Amino acid sequence: MAKKVEISVEDRLRALYDLQLIDSRIDEIRNVRGELPLEVQDLEDEVEGLNTRLEKLGTSLDLVDEDIKSKKNLIEEAKALIKKYSEQQKNVRNNREFNSLTKEVEFQELEIQLAEKHIKEFKVQIEQKKEVISETKDRLKDRTTHLKHKRSELDAILAETQKEEEALIKKSDDYQKQIEDRLVKAYLRIRNNVKNGLAVVAIERGASGGSFFTIPPQVQVEIASRKKVITDEHSGRILVDAVLAEEQKAKMEKMFAKL
Repeated sequence: MAKKVEISVEDRLRALYDLQLIDSRIDEIRNVRGELPLEVQDLEDEVEGLNTRLEKLGTSLDLVDEDIKSKKNLIEEAKALIKKYSEQQKNVRNNREFNSLTKEVEFQELEIQLAEKHIKEFKVQIEQKKEVISETKDRLKDRTTHLKHKRSELDAILAETQKEEEALIKKSDDYQKQIEDRLVKAYLRIRNNVKNGLAVVAIERGASGGSFFTIPPQVQVEIASRKKVITDEHSGRILVDAVLAEEQKAKMEKMFAKL
C-alpha cells in the first residue's frame, strides 16, 4: 500500500470538508430514494407470500376434492354391500343369519349417512377456501400492480442517480486515502453517531453548524488560523471556518456538475 504524503493541517481540513461534501451528496441521493427500496422489498415479499398462499390453498382444495371422491366411493361400495346382503337375506336358513345380515345392512347404511355428512362438511370447506382464494387473488392483483408502480419509480430514480452515486462513492474512497487513517476513523465515527451524517461543519454566526452552542471568540480565531484540527466540545464535530467552507463548496460544486 502506498504511503500517504504528509500534508499541512489546512490541507487536511480542506480534504476532510471535501470528503464531507461528497458523503453529504451521496446522502442526498439516497434520501431521494428514501424508503422506496424497502417498500419494493416489502411488496416483493408480500407478493411472494400471497403466491405461496395461493399454491397451498390450491393444494388444500385438491385434497378436499380427493376426500369427497373417497367418500363417494365408500358410499358406492356400501350400496353394493347392502344390495348383496339384501339378496343373501332371501336365502337364509334361520333368524340368526337373517338378523346378522340385517345388522350388516344397518351398518352400511350408517356408513353412507356418515359419508354424506362428511361430504357436506367438505363442500362447506371448499366454498370457504374458494372465498379465501378469491380474496387472495384480488389482494395479489392489487399488490402486484402497486409493486410494478413502485419498481418503476425506483428504476427511474436509479437511472437518474446511480451513475453519479457510484462516481461519488469512488471519490469518497479516493479522498479517504488522501487523509491519515486516524482522522478518517474519527470522521467516520462522528458521522455514524450524528443523525444528519455531518462530521465536519463550518462555523455559522459564531456557532457550530447545525448547533445553537456559541463558540468562544478565541476558539474561532484558532479555527480560522487552520493550524490544528479542532472539534466542537458539545457535538464532537470537526470544525472549519466559513471562508474555507465556502471555497471548498465552490470547488466541489464544479466537480459534482461534471459527474
